[in-house]
Amino acid sequence: MTFLPVILSCIGMFLVTGALGVLMGRSYRATPAIYGLSLTASAVAFATSLIHLATSFVDTPTLVLPIGLPWLGAHFRLDALSSFFLLVVNLAGLLSSFYGLGYGRHEQAPHRVLPFFPAFIAGMNLVLLADDAFTFLISWEFMSLASWALVMAHHRNADNRRAGYLYIVMASFGTLALLLAFGLLAGPDGGYSFATIRTSEQAPLTTGLVLILLLLGAGSKAGLVPLHVWLPLAHPAAPSHVSALMSGVMTKIAIYGFIRVTFDLLGTPMWWSGLIVLVLGAATAAFGILHALMERDLKRLLAYSTIENIGVIFVSLGLALAFKANGMGLAAALAMTAALFHVLNHSFFKSLLFFGAGAVLTATGERDMDRLGGLIHHMPITSFAFLVGCVAISALPPFNGFASEWLVFQAILQSPDLPQWALKIGVPAVGGLLALSAALAAASFIKAFGITFLGRPRTAAAGDVAEVDRFSLGAMCMLAGLCLFSGILPGVVIDGVSPVVFSLVGDRMPPQLDIPWLSIIPIAESRSSYNGLLVFLFIAVSAFATTFIVHRYASRTLRRSAAWDCGFPESSPSTQYTAGSFAQPVRRVFGTLAMRARERVDMPAPGDLRPASFSVEQQDLVWEGLYVPITGAVGFAAEKLNRLQFLSIRRYLSLVFLALVFLLLVLALWS
Repeated sequence: MTFLPVILSCIGMFLVTGALGVLMGRSYRATPAIYGLSLTASAVAFATSLIHLATSFVDTPTLVLPIGLPWLGAHFRLDALSSFFLLVVNLAGLLSSFYGLGYGRHEQAPHRVLPFFPAFIAGMNLVLLADDAFTFLISWEFMSLASWALVMAHHRNADNRRAGYLYIVMASFGTLALLLAFGLLAGPDGGYSFATIRTSEQAPLTTGLVLILLLLGAGSKAGLVPLHVWLPLAHPAAPSHVSALMSGVMTKIAIYGFIRVTFDLLGTPMWWSGLIVLVLGAATAAFGILHALMERDLKRLLAYSTIENIGVIFVSLGLALAFKANGMGLAAALAMTAALFHVLNHSFFKSLLFFGAGAVLTATGERDMDRLGGLIHHMPITSFAFLVGCVAISALPPFNGFASEWLVFQAILQSPDLPQWALKIGVPAVGGLLALSAALAAASFIKAFGITFLGRPRTAAAGDVAEVDRFSLGAMCMLAGLCLFSGILPGVVIDGVSPVVFSLVGDRMPPQLDIPWLSIIPIAESRSSYNGLLVFLFIAVSAFATTFIVHRYASRTLRRSAAWDCGFPESSPSTQYTAGSFAQPVRRVFGTLAMRARERVDMPAPGDLRPASFSVEQQDLVWEGLYVPITGAVGFAAEKLNRLQFLSIRRYLSLVFLALVFLLLVLALWS
């Protein structure tokens, strides 16, 4: 079959398109040309990966190209896992390119975006096809550098420069951790091919070290706490359609790397590895959504929400590891299905929400929710699409977020069958934390939609706006439709990812499309089932019937009265709820412990003409407690080591000799 050459050809087309973006420079034709070519390449790669996923049990093509290391070459392989993530990447790339056809017209520096946009998509595709450690790491670093260039597109802004610096530091740290992990997997023989690693036996100590390094390397790219610090800065700094790719897709490349190593290359996991991943995932979910609820910057709120969803996915992967280690194949398949389903769903609704935030930014020039309001009257289609994304990410039926999170909780309910008491106690506690996170997620997106789109405009910029272009609206409407489709027909997705799940855990969920009424039954009908289509029909019929009855049988007498003024007869936009006031109850409950939140009120004495003021101070405890001391230590060490620049030649040669002896000792001990 020609699946693999076709996708590699699409990657080549992405790279050629990036080079064309450099050559066309500031031409007015560059935007439609680059995004049009990127859309075409993404569409072909998406269709190819979709067809291969449907037939992956028949064909797993491989290819070796004579590039890279002379004795190794560049190995590429297309299996079910790669096909699924290729589908996610290229569907998002297709819709982001379509969105960019309209959004790109408003870009202030297109010559800094257009060359790197297709290169970024090419890098993500290459990571998914890599079948040896060297090719994987080169592709990973290429992806990181392309996305860093996109974060730095508006480099004249000091905040963007800071975001870019922090992102490239964290990306380099993650690559170093992955390099060490693959070095341990390759062993002293240097078997860097994934096929060689897959067949080798790893000692328990090596497995533990690889897991830690993998959590550092892939976790830093995904946004796991405490490695999340770059994400709330870099995602808002990039153009909105790039933010959609970074948040909705690039973080999933990190999840792919984690799954590839832990479930494919490492062999049978240890039960305690599942516990570690579970705890980190739950902490990430709770931390991310608490900070999202406190945000007033719309794109930063979405970035912190990504951290929460990454936590949900890692909880599912931790469950899959624990179940697989204990030989519970069906439960492991349920947890892995939930993780992959949420990967797909998050790419849908998070891309939709970033597109909506980009539309708001284009129309108003504002990201601060407290300076918006009332947009639903001027941007009705954007408002509706954004509302769909908010409902989906809040895990409310009948949309897709509910279906995948429901599967996660069904997997959690299988935990009493686990033999280890640490898991018996820990998994229900994680379930409670996830339930809290889900409730706070709903509160966060009620705030995001209500403060941004409802009420009255708080500034002139929010009052004088118009709907965005048709390309942007089309991309948002397509994603809204996908959120509904995968929510009311989740069995299609579950059966679609079953080849991936079987290849990873050796089992799969029962076929769902054979179940009457298109219900989904994770384990057995006696335990639990869900029917998204019936829920959707019930909601639609109930809403229609209520509207008909009210309009048909309500009193026709017209009654007019003054609206309730809430105690403010002289109403103005300044008396409306703000993002800060909406979050105040939760901040007072959790903020003191989670982020050292402090409220300061300056109330002048009677007769003092100064205005009263209210301010809130809050901190990222991870940043203050971990990264600030590390930064200080690095600065101190750099200052002391600066003396090495002024040594004599004899001392330099002595240092080189000692370093060589040390490396030879390490090599001897390793062998």
